[in-house]
Amino acid sequence: MMASSYNAKEEDGHHSGAVGPGGAGVIKSKKPDNTAFKQQRLPAWQPILTAGTVLPAFFVIGLIFIPIGIGLFVTSNNIKEFEIDYTGVEESSPCYVCSFNYTWNNTTPCQCSIPFSLDQPFESNVFMYYGLSNFYQNHRRYVKSRDDSQLNGDKSSLLNPSKECEPYRSSQGSPIAPCGAIANSLFNDTLELFYNFPNGTSIPIPLVKKGIAWWTDKHVKFRNPGGNNNNLTATFAGTAKPVNWRKPVFELDPSDPDNNGFVNEDFIVWMRTAALPTFRKLYRIIQKKKDNMMPTLPRGNYTLNVTYNYPVRSFEGRKRMILSTISWMGGKNPFLGIAYITVGSVCFFLGVVLLFIHHKYGSRNNNADIPN
Repeated sequence: MMASSYNAKEEDGHHSGAVGPGGAGVIKSKKPDNTAFKQQRLPAWQPILTAGTVLPAFFVIGLIFIPIGIGLFVTSNNIKEFEIDYTGVEESSPCYVCSFNYTWNNTTPCQCSIPFSLDQPFESNVFMYYGLSNFYQNHRRYVKSRDDSQLNGDKSSLLNPSKECEPYRSSQGSPIAPCGAIANSLFNDTLELFYNFPNGTSIPIPLVKKGIAWWTDKHVKFRNPGGNNNNLTATFAGTAKPVNWRKPVFELDPSDPDNNGFVNEDFIVWMRTAALPTFRKLYRIIQKKKDNMMPTLPRGNYTLNVTYNYPVRSFEGRKRMILSTISWMGGKNPFLGIAYITVGSVCFFLGVVLLFIHHKYGSRNNNADIPN
């Protein structure tokens, strides 16, 4: 066996006797420098998995996750929710005529009424949502079809929208405000709720239309051009309404300047695109009156009046109206509680199985006797 000598210079990348083409200089090696980092000699911590560390971890995770999951599941089940489909696909549906005959080209809205009853009262504030199915707001071209500078009140973008808005960038030679496919497909059904008394009379349920959008969207991302100028007709002069809209953006809510134009909360809610093809968006809030012991929505008979403006048969979609209460964890969502219970149960079960295996086989002597 041949012995090799160690040369510190060679370790650092220098070789004795190596001469360059001109007879002088040193040729450096491509070998990494002799440092702890480049030679991977940094200190490291590697856990050693033993029964004394793995088994307690499984049991602790199980004992923590299972109670949390039960709490989340019970809280979710305590949330009251009512859903009604008013698409009008079935012939027996009151909205069947509207669903079958109405298109984007109609100039006269279609109206239908759907009776329903609540078996249990809804306490505290009740949130009213509209839901759509088979509507892919997450499509890449659809999500990009908007001009955030225009929606933020930039005057130059108002008259010269982004090319991302094509083919909804201009109409008849005028720039569209707001431009893009998202704004063009704005949900515009009108939903009204009435409570029916046993004597046959009915009263409208007051629906609050403000406070449904995110604060950052309302006060940061969406602004009308011209700042606090209340004359939105002059502000949006020279622009065209979206193709599928019946009225321009400055007429979304003429009675309330703080809820008109680009800062209209129904419009803002729609512009926050959904991640899945089946989604719901907040439409109105039914607030509980202060110092009133009566429930917000008592049990009884109700009527949903729908102004049918949004056709969905062309893409085989469905439309729903949802009434829901909320809790500290938000709306009704049993999945989170089920997930916690499942993970906790699996960990606890694995802990029991490993404990049994360790108790039965862990005491055996694994070192076999070797005969002389």
